[in-house]
Amino acid sequence: MMLEPSIDKLMQNINSKYTLVTLSARRARQMQETKKYLIEDYDSEKYVGIALEEVNQGKLYYSVDEDAE
Repeated sequence: MMLEPSIDKLMQNINSKYTLVTLSARRARQMQETKKYLIEDYDSEKYVGIALEEVNQGKLYYSVDEDAE
């Protein structure tokens, strides 16, 4: 069970739980394939946990394409 970073802390960076889950899952798959991380110091042993730590440290974020249909 992951206690850190807390959901409240993560929601300061990503305002939607759905977006947070989707972003973290996609990043976890990417890390699994490439073995490349955006942070050097992480506590989690699992890719999703590392992705959440990246969000918490401001290294992983998303943007909305306003022109997309």
